[in-house]
Amino acid sequence: MKDEVLIKVDGVSKKFCKDLKKSLKYGIQDLGGALFTKKEKKELRPDEFWAVKDISFEVKRGECIGLIGHNGAGKSTLLKMLNGLINPDEGRIEMHGRIGALIELGAGFNPILTGRENIYNNGAILGFSAKEIDEKLEDIIEFSEIRDFIDMPVQNYSSGMKVRLGFAVAAQMEPDVLIIDEVLAVGDVGFRLKCFKVIDNILPNTAIIFVSHNMSMVSRICSRILLMDGGKETFLGKDTSKGIDLYYSRFMMGDDKVVFDNGSLQLETVKLLNTPLNDKKIPILKWQDDLVLYMKFQIMQPMEVPLFKIVIYDKEQRPVAMLEPNPKESKVDIKNNTLEFTVTHKNIELSKGLYSINMNIFKDKSINAMLGINQCIFFQMTHENDYYHPFLLSTAFENHRLEK
Repeated sequence: MKDEVLIKVDGVSKKFCKDLKKSLKYGIQDLGGALFTKKEKKELRPDEFWAVKDISFEVKRGECIGLIGHNGAGKSTLLKMLNGLINPDEGRIEMHGRIGALIELGAGFNPILTGRENIYNNGAILGFSAKEIDEKLEDIIEFSEIRDFIDMPVQNYSSGMKVRLGFAVAAQMEPDVLIIDEVLAVGDVGFRLKCFKVIDNILPNTAIIFVSHNMSMVSRICSRILLMDGGKETFLGKDTSKGIDLYYSRFMMGDDKVVFDNGSLQLETVKLLNTPLNDKKIPILKWQDDLVLYMKFQIMQPMEVPLFKIVIYDKEQRPVAMLEPNPKESKVDIKNNTLEFTVTHKNIELSKGLYSINMNIFKDKSINAMLGINQCIFFQMTHENDYYHPFLLSTAFENHRLEK
């Protein structure tokens, strides 16, 4: 059934204790309470904290929800509860059908058994008979690409080999529910492409929870996003681009962004002109708007106009474009120990997403840097459609027939 709910999480919470002795004490108290008293919601005791707090969502057959958040956001704790490794302190989890989980590298494998023996073990855990596993065995071995090592103990496998075998078992057994943690980041590009193809094939009949810090992977396969921070839900919805942008905005505030400074000049102001701001005070540019970057510096030592190298980085902090450096004959000049100017790029054609600008300033064309600033300003590109390639280039489609 297409609309069948296979995963239902209702008000789930989990608390832990920072102190080991108190944790053991609380555990005994909770065990006694569970045996002799009615279970009630309790306040946190000294040194306790909520690793997951009041999380609710549903995943239907044919849906893939992306679970994202920074390290320590509560994703792993939630996954362990979903997989039945730990119980929630509050709330309820319902899982229906056969469940395949890749929540930790090598999880579910017996290290002293061979790859072949582990296939049968994992298949049995999923509820398959030995005959059903026999029918799938060749497909699993073929997909994992480790045929020469299938009868070797798993403890001798590399991390990549474990991922190949684990995903091959989980996917080829065609579970109703598939939980995939960051493990796919270990495989090589070719294997990841194979995994995505399999995910595309099984998704119509499967409910998938996909956990990753790679937002290109998340945007590739997920139809919804659950963003967690501090154990709580901060975003849940079908607007995957909004969820991903919120994920990246979490990293915008941080350490000093000045990476090099010899004291020759100081950045006083940097901003984008003629742009509205979103709710995070980030400038917004529409596709094909003009990017007009305004900068003002205080000159601390006598100098000629320096050379500016301005590079645009995407949300994965990959350099995607460089603005042409200022030529020697530019109209920029220094007045009253102040350098104030704009840099304009017309009709910017970056795809939608969050970008930042890094700037390096040189005395001349040599490598003598005077000032280097990372992420001196962020801006957000918007478009009515979801395009995630680095550039969205304008085009014209016209009739054209070559003469014979």
